[in-house]
Amino acid sequence: MYESESTDKTIVLTEADRQQINNRARRDLLETVVAQVSLGSVVALLCLVFGGISAAASSLAGSAAYVLPNAAFALRLWLSTYRPGGANPALFFIGEFLKVGASVGLLWLISQLGGEQVRWLAVLAGLVAVLKAYVVLLLFKGSRAK
Repeated sequence: MYESESTDKTIVLTEADRQQINNRARRDLLETVVAQVSLGSVVALLCLVFGGISAAASSLAGSAAYVLPNAAFALRLWLSTYRPGGANPALFFIGEFLKVGASVGLLWLISQLGGEQVRWLAVLAGLVAVLKAYVVLLLFKGSRAK
């Protein structure tokens, strides 16, 4: 039988490596939120052209139902990159759970406050657009892995 060397090697990062990783994480978080806001705005503009003001407002509301909780979560992650220990994995999963819950709550609020003015197809278009904003990032940025 072939015995290979142990693959349990400890990786030691220098302070410069940590700084580079943190800088990239901050940039990626910001780019993601900007892509979501941009794509949500484009969809709202298309809804305005093809469906009128109520469709555009509905699209913006659908976009905001995900962008707002995600931006708050991204801000929390961005701030944790300045902490010496970084983000706690358990807090990350709790934050994801709260983000999804807040999005569902905002969609419920849209249904309660919007009444007959809500154009649900536009809400879904805005929501799906911001959920898939990472695809736009991949198209324009490509893989930056080095």
